[in-house]
Amino acid sequence: MKRDPLTDEPEGVRVRKIDLNPKKDEALTGRKHNMELSIAAWIFVALFALLIGRVVFINLFEAEDLRSNPNNTKADSNTDNVIRGDIRTLDGTVLATTLIDESGNQTRSYPFNNIFAHVVGYATNGKSGLEAEENYDLMSTHSSLLKQIRAEEKGEKVQGDRVVVTLDERLQQTAYYALGSYRGAVVVMEPDSGRILAMVSKPDFNPNVIGMEWESLVADSSSSVLLNRATQGLYPPGSTFKMITTLAYLRAHPEDYSSFLWNCEGFLTEGDVRITCYGDQVHGQEDLAGAFANSCNTAFANIGLELDNTDMRKTAEEFLFNHSLPTGMQHSQSVFTLEKDSSLGEQMTTAIGQGDTLVTPLHMALITSAIANGGVMMRPYCVDHVETNDGTIVRQNDPEIYKKVMTPDEAGILAGYMARTAESGTAAALSGNGYTVAGKTGSAEYERDGETGTHSWFCGFAQTQEPHIAIAVIAEDGGTGSATAVPIAKQILDAFFYG
Repeated sequence: MKRDPLTDEPEGVRVRKIDLNPKKDEALTGRKHNMELSIAAWIFVALFALLIGRVVFINLFEAEDLRSNPNNTKADSNTDNVIRGDIRTLDGTVLATTLIDESGNQTRSYPFNNIFAHVVGYATNGKSGLEAEENYDLMSTHSSLLKQIRAEEKGEKVQGDRVVVTLDERLQQTAYYALGSYRGAVVVMEPDSGRILAMVSKPDFNPNVIGMEWESLVADSSSSVLLNRATQGLYPPGSTFKMITTLAYLRAHPEDYSSFLWNCEGFLTEGDVRITCYGDQVHGQEDLAGAFANSCNTAFANIGLELDNTDMRKTAEEFLFNHSLPTGMQHSQSVFTLEKDSSLGEQMTTAIGQGDTLVTPLHMALITSAIANGGVMMRPYCVDHVETNDGTIVRQNDPEIYKKVMTPDEAGILAGYMARTAESGTAAALSGNGYTVAGKTGSAEYERDGETGTHSWFCGFAQTQEPHIAIAVIAEDGGTGSATAVPIAKQILDAFFYG
């Protein structure tokens, strides 16, 4: 038989070599097994690290939102052990409390009836307002362990924590009665802190009897009584939007904005769109400050034609149009629809606060406050702190900067134009009262179900050199801003400065 010269094995015969070292195979198998275990362990460690990271993130950044989420029913499970806490002002005025009769039945009571209805909210047939946003704190208790043990031994409930708010009872009542029978809203805040001092919405309701009137309130869709118009009502801003248009023009003309001149003839026509000044008024020759103070529609419509649509949209969105506001309060998102290829008519109407632009009163108060605060927008808040029933502070809320929306110079120019508006322009009724005001009026025209009307706006702040208070007022179907919204604002300012 022939043999292979290389292997010295018979040709055509396959010889299987036998490894006489089985420990080598075992070692290879063991290393492979160890590698698989190592990979599995690292995957487990990575997943565990992600889980821990998510828990930390929730506790640092999302805990407040989860606690205040109306869908979070964890706090409601404490009903058998905890008496719902009070909502009070900083001076101790009770806005919401829980009454207990001899049989132990609990009733939520609101001493001011309708006056704080929307901002404080209700806790029957669901929850709204602060009753919803602070539900977790109101149904939690940080009373001493000894008190909790004693209450449990006696079979009694322990008192829930108390929510102390920034709302000012006097300003809230003044704003409520100043708005009168008008549907609309008022928001009053401190521009340098973001503290909400008053928030009124009408039509309103009495939270003490909401359980009995619930069906009729829900069925009345025409008036939307349960809607908080201050945070959820969307309105055309009218001429108050000229604050944004003016800023966009300043940014487009940083060197020559002071050279602006416009000869107002009372109307401006472009294609099939005709813009007129209110009441067909002819303002004549105006600079930018004069056009702002007199709320000249034709001047600002012409500015709208000149400005780049993309730049205009960028400025509006920097001021949170098409974005959520930096607050935990339930609110609507303001709308700005101007696009790069929008028509000339849309450019003109958008520049004067008409067209499809919509805004909430709270949003306008934030914009006004940012101007008063040198271009810095603060986060708005209603809760000053949470404390136990005996006054020990559990959680303190401090003023927080949201972001810088304009430079101090830009804010100063706008504040100057607004001061002129209150001195000799459309808000001149606010001059000579012992305090200085800067503001902007608005007459927002609308069409709904074939009917037309005009909402009355005013946004402003006082004092001009050291702003203490910012206000946004809208009175539905109130006509011009100077006719209705300005007198409402004056009552609030008088109450603030003079009691």
